[in-house]
Amino acid sequence: MAERAEREPAPADPGGRPELRERVAELMPELEAELMRLAAIPSVSAPGFPREPLREAHDAVADAFSRAGATVETLELPDTAPIVTAEVPGPPGAPTVLLYAHYDVQPPGDEAAWRTPPFEPRLTDGAIYGRGVADDKANVVMHLGALRVFDGRPPVGIKVVVEGQEEVGSPFDDLPLREPDRFRADAIVVGDAGNARPGLPTLTTAIRGVADVVVEARTLAAPVHSGEFGGAAPDALLALLHALASLHDERGDVAVRGLRREPWPGGDLPEAEFRELAGVPDGVSLMGTGSLGERIWSGPAITVTGLDAPAVEGAPSAVAAHARARLNLRVHPGQDAAEARAALLEHLRRQRPFGVELDAYADGDAGNGFRADTKGLAYDAARAALRSAWGVEPIERAVGGAIPFVSALSRALPASEILLFGAQDARCGMHAPNERVLLDELERAIVAEAEFFAHYAARKEDHSRG
Repeated sequence: MAERAEREPAPADPGGRPELRERVAELMPELEAELMRLAAIPSVSAPGFPREPLREAHDAVADAFSRAGATVETLELPDTAPIVTAEVPGPPGAPTVLLYAHYDVQPPGDEAAWRTPPFEPRLTDGAIYGRGVADDKANVVMHLGALRVFDGRPPVGIKVVVEGQEEVGSPFDDLPLREPDRFRADAIVVGDAGNARPGLPTLTTAIRGVADVVVEARTLAAPVHSGEFGGAAPDALLALLHALASLHDERGDVAVRGLRREPWPGGDLPEAEFRELAGVPDGVSLMGTGSLGERIWSGPAITVTGLDAPAVEGAPSAVAAHARARLNLRVHPGQDAAEARAALLEHLRRQRPFGVELDAYADGDAGNGFRADTKGLAYDAARAALRSAWGVEPIERAVGGAIPFVSALSRALPASEILLFGAQDARCGMHAPNERVLLDELERAIVAEAEFFAHYAARKEDHSRG
């Protein structure tokens, strides 16, 4: 489990503020304890899990920000977990920064695959292990720590929003479009992203959109004997598999018309690093053509995430009467996700494998992607802060995941600069067994956010003077 050896510790940038770094170091024992307390709460937002832990996590987050000097309130919306909102006034004329994170977590999955129980966080070799410790409770603590550095008197005005259903979506995703003033700020720090690898400070500047689709085939009133009827009776599973195979060409590129794909203009991942991160064995080819950035950041992806069909173990000798699949569609950051989903549905409805008509329909809401304008004062301040905290030049990249709330913020508040960075990294195992956060990465992330407040306030003041 020793992960500190993945890279040499980064020296402090001489241009940074050593008093902030020293203050964060003093705070780390209590912030580590805060993270352990939060990670012990099984705040899973997925359907079928109890709702009480979500309320418990909300209360713990609200209490922590109240103790940090913020004025805390709870926002209750229909059909979603309670949302923590908080404010700390800044000096007269100072800019306002909105801090976002979420306290809900993914289900633990197969607990037998965990080396330690998922909701009994453990500290091992400089890392805390537990479900949700990286995604996203470490980033809740990042915001909390950056506030505590200034003892309740930050150089910028602060707004805080910590929600409880990011992992499954809720009406909160679109709230900025309905109530933009609630979120209005000069800059917004979304603490739900992290570094490309430990030790490499990273700003996420684009996010793909997302939509889910269900497709099913019904061919018979009920399964029938494969010996008596197989060969003529239409097999629902075979029909569905033919339709699924039509989604990609022979090279593995998405073959659905109307889905936007462009070359990725920024830096790319080395293939060897991608293969390691994804766990692709030697000898297994990657899907698709073009650069990795184009395939995973600025192009579409269609993944079969669920399949209803007879299980192999104990399967009867019968022709399937019904088969169903769930598809997850990832969308170019600049394409409307509902438009992209409509293109996928049209493609599926055009398929007639063996003359079988398929039923294809949307499942849940579509979430648009996001692409940042990186030329403003907040981005200048963030680059300086990240460079100071890690001691190396930060990079900018996209992610293939989706955060619909960020897209709503960008549409509702086009004048606000939106920045995504945080304490996690690409090796942290989020949504997987043995999720972890490295404590030295968390410490640097807190330093970076505190430095960002200071840099941004100074740049805004200089800009207003001149």
